[in-house]
Amino acid sequence: MPTHLKQHSHPRYFLALLLALTTVLILVSPESKAMPSFSRQTGMACSQCHTQAFGPNLTPFGRDFKLGGYTMGGGSGKNAELPPISAMITGSFTNTNKDQTPPDSPTGYNKNNNFTFDEASLFYAGKIYGQVGAFSQLTYNGFDDKLEMDKTDIRFADQLELADLPITYGVSLNNAPTVQDLWNTSTWGFPYTGSGMQPGAGSSVLLDGGLDAQVGGATAYTMINNLLYLEAGAYGSFSSTFQRTFGIAAADRVALDGPAPYWRIALQQDWKGHFFALGHYGLSADVLPGRDSSNGANHYTDVAFDATYQYMANPKHIFEAKTAYIYEDQRLSADRQVESDPNSGNTYLNTFKFNAAYTFEQTYGVTFGYNKINGSRGPIFANGIDEGQTRPNSEYFTTELVYVPFGKSTSYLNPWLNLRTSLQYIGYTQANGTSTQSQNINTFMLNGWLAF
Repeated sequence: MPTHLKQHSHPRYFLALLLALTTVLILVSPESKAMPSFSRQTGMACSQCHTQAFGPNLTPFGRDFKLGGYTMGGGSGKNAELPPISAMITGSFTNTNKDQTPPDSPTGYNKNNNFTFDEASLFYAGKIYGQVGAFSQLTYNGFDDKLEMDKTDIRFADQLELADLPITYGVSLNNAPTVQDLWNTSTWGFPYTGSGMQPGAGSSVLLDGGLDAQVGGATAYTMINNLLYLEAGAYGSFSSTFQRTFGIAAADRVALDGPAPYWRIALQQDWKGHFFALGHYGLSADVLPGRDSSNGANHYTDVAFDATYQYMANPKHIFEAKTAYIYEDQRLSADRQVESDPNSGNTYLNTFKFNAAYTFEQTYGVTFGYNKINGSRGPIFANGIDEGQTRPNSEYFTTELVYVPFGKSTSYLNPWLNLRTSLQYIGYTQANGTSTQSQNINTFMLNGWLAF
């Protein structure tokens, strides 16, 4: 990107650009070619697949579309014949309760009250050929000022009947465990927007984004009678050269020491608009911190349980609740070897998430979220530095108001324009093992998300 456009020099330039582009798209002729590719392909409004008409949260129909490999058709005319290319831009304003000083506030930003251009992404999203489809994202990270490979899920899917039972089966090639998941309680989970300027909890389990874009995997899955879902596969690391080429190499990146098995099982049922799902998923991985094998590997076993409820009988009023619990057993022998720590005992880390939401006419929404992270007392390692004996405990609440003006079948410029705006407040009762200063990072955010 040209130097004069860098976020670190002109943070407000990109917010002005975002507003200008939004204005242009609202005023443009309906013959515009800039439109979300899934809607073009299916001929359906975004509200068919998304509870708030735009954003990661899926309806039962949206989960079926993903399960079927992004290949469902139905669109007509010249719009359906265009390549399945889409794009998005996100920006935000962030305010914290207290000024954030280095290293919490990076060079080039204010200590508080920052406008940021967060991301610009290009997507290939839709059918590739036959029963093969993809969701693949290439992102310019405005906060870090770099281009990087983002979330990718390439699928083959088909259907058959066995003893009068409908069965969907397929294979997913993806670069982040749970990115292919249908229920979105880990990857794609609430909150759906954030900012690089947002402070937060420093510890997270491996299954909650710890391997994103650093690994590649293949999983085979099946959905039996739209009731029982089974999936299993494994992940391996991308090479250092590959990671550098695609902008995902960093000092805190890890490598897997051998294949890492992943599994998923879930039950779901839709009773006249009341949708329920209950599931379990997990990962077992040997991890080389800093991609260095000289001190051996740390071993992680993540075991998760999740549940989803959605009331979809009346699309004018949508209620939903989601929860997930992840227990991570940690055997940090490589970290302890680096620190010459004789303690060979295991440690653990727990993550609990819950959120409940109400959406009116798939346009106005309010969501309340609760997150709690806790773990055993032990050395906390960050980039090879022992940060002392403490517990990695955090607890926080998130409230979000959202307005999604477009994306319905009756929307002007449907399906060309999608805009999501949100107002978010995150309040901490505990952060990284302490309660005394946790309120200093309470955060207010205003987010804008434009897709076309």
